[in-house]
Amino acid sequence: FFFFFSIVVMLAGSSLLSTLEYGPAPESDSSAKAWIDSHNGKFGLFINNQFVHPEGREYTETINPARGDSLATIIEGDPIEDVNSAVSAARKAYESWSKTSGHYRAKILYAIARQIQKHRRLLAVIESLDNGKTIRETRDADTPLCVRHFYYHAGWAQLMDSELSNFKSVGVIAQVIPWNFPLLMLTWKIAPALAMGNTIVLKPAPSTRLSAMLFAEIAVEAGVPPGVINIIPGGNDLGFNLVNHPDVDKVAFTGSTGVGRLLRKSTAGTGKKLSLELGGKSPFIVFDDADLDTAVEGVVNAIWFNQGQVCCAGSRILVQENIQERFINKLKRRMDNLRVGEPLDKCMDMGAIVNESQLERIKNYVELARKEGCSVHQSSNPIPESGLFYPPTLIYDIETSSKCVIDEIFGPVVVLMPFRNPQEAVALGNNTAYGLSCSIWTETLAKALDISFQIKAGVIWINSHNLFDAAAGFGGYKESGFGRESGKEGLYEYLKLKWQPTIRNQITEEQKNASWGDVTPPGPTLPGSCTQDDGVIDKTTKLFYGGRQARPDGDYSRVIISSKGVKCGTVPEGNRKDIRNAVEAAFGAKGGWGKRAAFNRSQILFYIAENLDRRADEFAARINSMTGEGLESAKKEVQLSIERLFYWAAFSDKYGGEVKETTLYGATVSVHEPVGVIGIACPDNYPLLGFVSLFAPAIVRGNTVVIIPSEKYPLVATDLYQVFETSDVPAGVMNILTGSRDLLSKVLANHMEVNSMWYFGSQIGSYHIEHDSACNLKRTFVNYGVERDWTNETQGAGFEFLYHSCQVKNIWIPAGV
Repeated sequence: FFFFFSIVVMLAGSSLLSTLEYGPAPESDSSAKAWIDSHNGKFGLFINNQFVHPEGREYTETINPARGDSLATIIEGDPIEDVNSAVSAARKAYESWSKTSGHYRAKILYAIARQIQKHRRLLAVIESLDNGKTIRETRDADTPLCVRHFYYHAGWAQLMDSELSNFKSVGVIAQVIPWNFPLLMLTWKIAPALAMGNTIVLKPAPSTRLSAMLFAEIAVEAGVPPGVINIIPGGNDLGFNLVNHPDVDKVAFTGSTGVGRLLRKSTAGTGKKLSLELGGKSPFIVFDDADLDTAVEGVVNAIWFNQGQVCCAGSRILVQENIQERFINKLKRRMDNLRVGEPLDKCMDMGAIVNESQLERIKNYVELARKEGCSVHQSSNPIPESGLFYPPTLIYDIETSSKCVIDEIFGPVVVLMPFRNPQEAVALGNNTAYGLSCSIWTETLAKALDISFQIKAGVIWINSHNLFDAAAGFGGYKESGFGRESGKEGLYEYLKLKWQPTIRNQITEEQKNASWGDVTPPGPTLPGSCTQDDGVIDKTTKLFYGGRQARPDGDYSRVIISSKGVKCGTVPEGNRKDIRNAVEAAFGAKGGWGKRAAFNRSQILFYIAENLDRRADEFAARINSMTGEGLESAKKEVQLSIERLFYWAAFSDKYGGEVKETTLYGATVSVHEPVGVIGIACPDNYPLLGFVSLFAPAIVRGNTVVIIPSEKYPLVATDLYQVFETSDVPAGVMNILTGSRDLLSKVLANHMEVNSMWYFGSQIGSYHIEHDSACNLKRTFVNYGVERDWTNETQGAGFEFLYHSCQVKNIWIPAGV
């Protein structure tokens, strides 16, 4: 030991340690090349467990981005013939696969996990060659996570019949994955879909297809039946035809927000389920009490992992201003020690950018920052002269309005900005259209948790970044998409309730282009068109928003006529400005209401039920006079409405979240947060019960609502104004606008501050709601023109209302000293 210590001291006193270079530690690619050669360097479509090469197809070279050489050629599928073949194979296989036992599917998924373990090294090398990421990442992160996901979802396949007994599989799933994690994204989508009994047609990204081809062989080896998994490479036209194929029941997409917006529009109104995992511009928040050296290492993992080509990359560093200079200096020193080069060299920290167009995009953003006068620091370590490499880059002295701050660059480029206090950190963190993830660096746990609840993002890491596990859901808020991958919450993307019918609407171009939601305000009723009781004093209701009754902006009204032709009353005709006022009130109330204790929210729902019960006969008479359904039936509707209020009051404190059993030493907490401002358009059938069944779950879970009651029978909702006023409902939580359902829904669907839109109207109305929601990628809950039985608890209450009332945030809290 003394001799060894003497040598270390002697070396430290010389310049040798500072001039020593890393020796190469190359991973052999011989096995990967042999596997490619076994296919003669040429891969076809994978349909029905076979690689097929239809005549007349073109082939595209797959290029190694680090070396520039060709790895293989892969077929470009025909957008019509090959899509039809793959979907047909998946549909045929679904008829048998969906009827298999959960235990059978669990055995298949277990076999896939075991086969991946047996071929892990080959998968890791293929992924590195094809994508350009380092072998350290593919070997130590990507492939182990793939194994973990198939094991985890094998468990859910086994438990589906007991733990998810009210659900069934969806059908044929179209899955479109990106190039940044080709194998892992394939796994995240295939594993839950298979476990729940669906069949799959998957389109890999044009730049990175080899690992999908290798996985196809592994699936066959594991015993996956023909047609259950189909993989069809192709371009944008193929992808577009796949997601719009009439025999596809669900679309799962990971990629850019721009393409996600197009998919939301193209699938609108069809009845297809849709989940979108899109872009991000995630904040990396460093407080002055953080361990700065640990935080610097966190930056390395947050932005230079996979060359920054990660949707949840910590690409916006927010650092408390009193430590800004120290932090920048530490970060620069660490950057200068990062090594960029051959991905198969185990000593490299960063590999190559995936393709030339992405490299050019990165260069353009950095050049823009220089033109704006920003400070730009790049690692002083040399990068290879050949290949698609780019150095780690830090941009600071930058304005919040810069495109480098706003846009997702998707490369090894991070911007840094200061903040003064926690409030400003939250404001800057949320100052983005995205909401995918955030990491918070502080030694004060109370502060970390407080910020975690205020940041609008689907994943929060405390003193860590880029932690993933199959048991914890992953997905975003706002324009980072909707739906979740992984965890139990990710299963629901591949399930539907057993009572729900399969909907395959075909919306024609003529229907899409026809006028919708354009209504001419009505005038007075013509003599003889209805009757009115003699001696009754005229009663014209108002709108209700911001906790008060308000006159309509347009000064128009509509007469409500009963089924017997009797005038029941007059209600205001709400318009665009009334929506503006109501949404403003709801937006102002959502912060305080969402933070209220669940017990307090339940008490308010109980008060509403209590006050409704006191006036039960009055409401029953109103329903009877409007609808003519009969007094006994009306009384039953009122009683069911009271029961429904009790039902949702009971759920106020029983759906808050859970602790996930991940591989992290610590706690991963899944929190069910409010969605925000929800627009609701009610059906005409069951005017009171439908109204209650929709607003109650929304507000009890902490959302605020702008609700349009039944267009034909709105008076039962306007009679509730006094009930809300005497039930301690805070101003802005309930906002009620009468008028044309479609006109008001159209405005709500296009409003940028509305976070979700629920619509229970026509088939074409459902199309327009989903189509217009793409403006800010708000979530939607529509009926596609199919009426539901609101008296049936399965259809009028239950899980789907909770699902649409909440968004899941997973908070990762490491433990240890």
